[in-house]
Amino acid sequence: MRTATLGPAERGEALARMAERELDILVVGAGVVGAGTALDAATRGLTTGLVEARDWAAGTSSRSSKLIHGGLRYLEMLDFALVREALKERGLLLQRLAPHLVKPVPFLYPLQHRGWERLYAGSGVALYDAMSVSSGHGRGLPVHRHLTRKHALRVAPCLRKDALVGALQYYDAQMDDARFVTTLVRTAAAYGAAVANRARVVGFLREGERVVGARVRDLEQGGEYEVRARQVVNATGVWTDDTQQLIAERGQFHVRASKGIHLVVPKDRIHSTTGLILRTEKSVLFVIPWGRHWIIGTTDTDWDLDKAHPAASSADIDYLLEHVNSVLAVPLTRDDVQGVYAGLRPLLAGESDATSKLSREHTVAHPVPGLVVVAGGKYTTYRVMAKDAVDEAVHGLTQKVADCVTEDVPLAGAEGYRALWNGRAQLARRTGLHVARVEHLLNRYGSLVDEVLELVTADPSLGRPLGGAEDYLRAEVVHATSHEGARHLDDVLTRRTRISIETFDRGTRCAREAAGLMAPVLGWDEEQVEKEIAHYEKRVEAERESQLQPDDRTADAARLGAPEIQPLA
Repeated sequence: MRTATLGPAERGEALARMAERELDILVVGAGVVGAGTALDAATRGLTTGLVEARDWAAGTSSRSSKLIHGGLRYLEMLDFALVREALKERGLLLQRLAPHLVKPVPFLYPLQHRGWERLYAGSGVALYDAMSVSSGHGRGLPVHRHLTRKHALRVAPCLRKDALVGALQYYDAQMDDARFVTTLVRTAAAYGAAVANRARVVGFLREGERVVGARVRDLEQGGEYEVRARQVVNATGVWTDDTQQLIAERGQFHVRASKGIHLVVPKDRIHSTTGLILRTEKSVLFVIPWGRHWIIGTTDTDWDLDKAHPAASSADIDYLLEHVNSVLAVPLTRDDVQGVYAGLRPLLAGESDATSKLSREHTVAHPVPGLVVVAGGKYTTYRVMAKDAVDEAVHGLTQKVADCVTEDVPLAGAEGYRALWNGRAQLARRTGLHVARVEHLLNRYGSLVDEVLELVTADPSLGRPLGGAEDYLRAEVVHATSHEGARHLDDVLTRRTRISIETFDRGTRCAREAAGLMAPVLGWDEEQVEKEIAHYEKRVEAERESQLQPDDRTADAARLGAPEIQPLA
């Protein structure tokens, strides 16, 4: 398929294109749902624009548990439709849409009671597997299995012997959530969508009652654009209510923010060949394999403070450590924690009895002519949410529009990935890179890996690892800036890579080298380079300080001690 480059020049051209003529669809918000909506609209032949106030996936969509899953716990709530829908999407992503980005991951569920618990939990997991296969897209993942305590301890020696009497093992899938969204945006652009990050909607254009577009402020170069569109889709997640206030309309539902935090610890701190899923008094706790690390999460608490930078408090961190340590033979301490991140789930909260249940299901509404709102849902079902949003928007268009085709549209990098993976040893010999490095690149870029390797061919120094973050090549920093729309150092260290949570220094050691690699692409002078480094260091300092605070309010105040980055303009 065609690919689209999202460099500085392309960003400027996209904004100009959006302002030149009326679009069919303007999507506001480039999280996973907004990016998916732009791809859905563009692949139906609609002229499409996508604007994002910060960076691709800068909100919830870069701060999830990084799982593509059916939601095993929703079976217990008897929400069979949601589970069936999510399992179908999981299968599509694994097999057809994004095999380079979405990978199987095993989980062990320790049993603590003899007899009834194995029957109860085993029935649930068996149903989960059966629903996956019946969806038509469930083959390819191993089915669950029952383990004795002895066998479970061989698979996961980290567990205390008295923490289980046996176990179940089943499979789900995982991905790098921010990388997935970036790939979605590039795919939408390849099919003709005009996309721009750091472009904030500051108001809607109205003709009488009807919304006919938006005023978009370029936060990088300055100036405002009037972007006219026959339909506008509000896909701003936890910011849905804030965006709706720009038209002074109360929606039929509200979106409540629920905070979830995650800890990242080195792989050698937990001796296991499988992920873990543990019950807590409120929900479930995951211990998720993540390269040379583990991700431990999550919490679920109300959040009504700053949405852009939700903060993890000391109490949040203690909560996770306490619960995971309840089953570990060698407990984790604060010193084991490499990274911490916090995200906000958008949960629906209605104003009537019919919609009052807080839900992970999604809703699409048309509150005023010309404006569609999509909210709620879960990461795994983003494609269904996008389809429903575009279907609703199409009702406001006069021409006949094709049906959704995204079930058959692989994301950029998917085509040819399996052949490249099979030939990874030859690729390693040809490039002089270690085969482990080639595997890392293929699982991040798929068949777009040639874009990164071409940078190395042109400048062999880019084939060296980034100092202080050796899992990543210097070329990946340049590629993030020239091809993936990264505008600031924070974009690269926090979302295009995961250096900010995968190193004990949180990326401060490699910040200067990374900024130096970005500078020529973005036209930074030495003053801007220093500004970027200083901002990133302040951000890390503020996050560390917030994680020492006892509660949400003091943590939020500490996190807000780091100001937003100021662009060139």
